[in-house]
Amino acid sequence: MTAKLNPYAAAPQLMKTWTGASMAIAASLEPSLIELVKIRASQINGCANCINMHTVEARAQGETEQRIYLLSAWREAPCYTDRERAALAWTDALTRLSEGHHHGEAYAALSAHFSEEEQVKLTLMINIINGWNRLAVGFGLWIEPEAAKAVQQQVAA
Repeated sequence: MTAKLNPYAAAPQLMKTWTGASMAIAASLEPSLIELVKIRASQINGCANCINMHTVEARAQGETEQRIYLLSAWREAPCYTDRERAALAWTDALTRLSEGHHHGEAYAALSAHFSEEEQVKLTLMINIINGWNRLAVGFGLWIEPEAAKAVQQQVAA
């Protein structure tokens, strides 16, 4: 895939702000949960770039191959906690809003396992990863995980 444009070159200050917001939101909940959510939304959106990046990050944080591979069938897989299931259901519901507003059951599970503040943090994370998916798919981006880490370090500096 050939990139159509480099958003960091086209709008450097906005992309720095976007990346900073992404990093702050990702740091607001437990890293393992955040990576599962990022991978799941990216699977739904068909974003190879983000699936590649976040599976590498998940492994680096100690996530197992089994749990990464089973994300596409998380409802049937017994290896996720109730809290993770609630987060994944909420991710599925919000990522698929265009298919209908049928998120009542997902919200009930979310409310049972997340405080109100955590619900906002998780919802912001889902919005962020969906935004990254749209940037990557829309502009045909492919960024190796090490290169993405270097960008994040520049933004953090």
